[in-house]
Amino acid sequence: MRGLMQDFPLTLPHLFERAERLFADKHVVTASPTGRHHTTYGDWAHRTRRLGGALGALGVSADGRVGTFAWNSARHLELYFAAPCTGRVLHTLNIRLAAEQLVYVVNHAEDEVIFVDRSLAHLLFPLAPRFTTVKHLVVMDDGPGDLPPLDQGPSVVDYETLLVDATPAELHVADELRAASMCYTSGTTGNPKGVVYTHRSMFLHTFGVTAAGALAIAEPDRVLPIVPMFHANAWGLPHAAVAAGATLILPGSDLSPGAIADLVESERVTVAAGVPTIWMAALPELERRDTSSLRSIICGGSAVPRALSEAYRSALGLPILQAWGMTETSPLGAVCRIKSTLGSALEDDAQADLRTSVGQPVIGVQARISRPGGRQPAEPVPWDGTTAGELEVRGPWIAAAYHDDPRSAESFTEDGWLTTGDIATIDSHGYIRIVDRTKDVIKSGGEWISSIALENELMAHPRVAEAAVIGVTDQRWGERPLAYVVLASDRPASLATDETSTTTKLDLLAFLEQRVPRWWLPDEVVFLDQIPRTSAGKFDKRQLRDSVATAQPAS
Repeated sequence: MRGLMQDFPLTLPHLFERAERLFADKHVVTASPTGRHHTTYGDWAHRTRRLGGALGALGVSADGRVGTFAWNSARHLELYFAAPCTGRVLHTLNIRLAAEQLVYVVNHAEDEVIFVDRSLAHLLFPLAPRFTTVKHLVVMDDGPGDLPPLDQGPSVVDYETLLVDATPAELHVADELRAASMCYTSGTTGNPKGVVYTHRSMFLHTFGVTAAGALAIAEPDRVLPIVPMFHANAWGLPHAAVAAGATLILPGSDLSPGAIADLVESERVTVAAGVPTIWMAALPELERRDTSSLRSIICGGSAVPRALSEAYRSALGLPILQAWGMTETSPLGAVCRIKSTLGSALEDDAQADLRTSVGQPVIGVQARISRPGGRQPAEPVPWDGTTAGELEVRGPWIAAAYHDDPRSAESFTEDGWLTTGDIATIDSHGYIRIVDRTKDVIKSGGEWISSIALENELMAHPRVAEAAVIGVTDQRWGERPLAYVVLASDRPASLATDETSTTTKLDLLAFLEQRVPRWWLPDEVVFLDQIPRTSAGKFDKRQLRDSVATAQPAS
């Protein structure tokens, strides 16, 4: 027997029209070099419709790819909906990709037009003659920067002029399985891989983000996505804020600790989201401000050190809310909220330990652990919190393949699960703990050493700001850990120490010896001024491995 419910397409125009009709008086705030700009959802919706008409006037094909090369702003939010709601495909370009990778993804996606912030034009324009399908570069004037000369290649169009001359479009998509947007992975191994999201997947992911057991975005919230809109859909927060009618505060190009703290305090932010390095840098500023409006500090992208989460709990009264995901998971896959039955049973110290896990799968996502490297249906691995394997996930907003890429066969099991590349355990309550990346786990003497665990313990030292650990070849043991450390120059008061002497390798090893098995201790420690990062803001361990031959261990 079949049910008798309406077949209502799950498409983004519904979310757009909801904000337009129900929340026209709510605001979108953009911070820019020329000041803070406020617009209502009503005005934003009108401009978005005009932008939809402008895409047609530019000659963008019915399912053409619309590239963006931009910061978090109201204009970028207009593109987030104008492109997919007219049936086209939004392609957010990661501004931190290397030039060769950027050319690759533009050509591989077959972008027909790219919208670029003026302040970023100096990065994009020199590459334009190498773009094979791009017909227009549309410049969004965010203030600073001269436009480099463009002697050949696409035409250059002004964004505001384009909107003035445009006829508002009807926004309608009937097929929920139509492509809505695409993001490319950060390309840490080979060329970036394209992930193509459908209207259905993004609609359901928005439900997942707004769910009370996940990020719980609601109409009263004032949401600050520090995570960039050019990477993994800014974790779905722009779509969630629009759908819920929440005030959206977009930070533009200034992500300095002072600028973030100013926005949190003056705009009375309730939910803010960023990667660990953002929150490490911001804490000294935030603990001097009025942050009483905050209810949730979301962190993802890489493991959250216990010391960082506890520092926020001590300074602001809020521990960090850790979330896990990846480009292929839209990206929300798990959130670490402590179950009521556990919260009442666990002491503060045990709760702090639990918060270092990435939490339970959010509603709509299934997770399992399999033996690393297998592509056959997974051998069952117990959820005992101890047995480790490769984390695999599936669900309605999880990728099924990569765009026009033979590497799909390497990343999806025969029974349809995404292999994440994360080594993890799952306990009996369903809490997932990432042990390491498959490419980063250190195999020493036949046993695994978690680089993530070592990094977290190193960053618990009051004089350590950042730490990255890699495995290096060892003739006797196969691999041994090598630690890269950045010492703190200005630790927040909540992490302060009376120690004033110079921190050395021996100090750190003595500290670690009390916290990890002795055979885990790094053979060497290299002190750096800065740890290199990938385009996603994570530690670039490939670059560290490449530099091992010339690195000079400190003593």
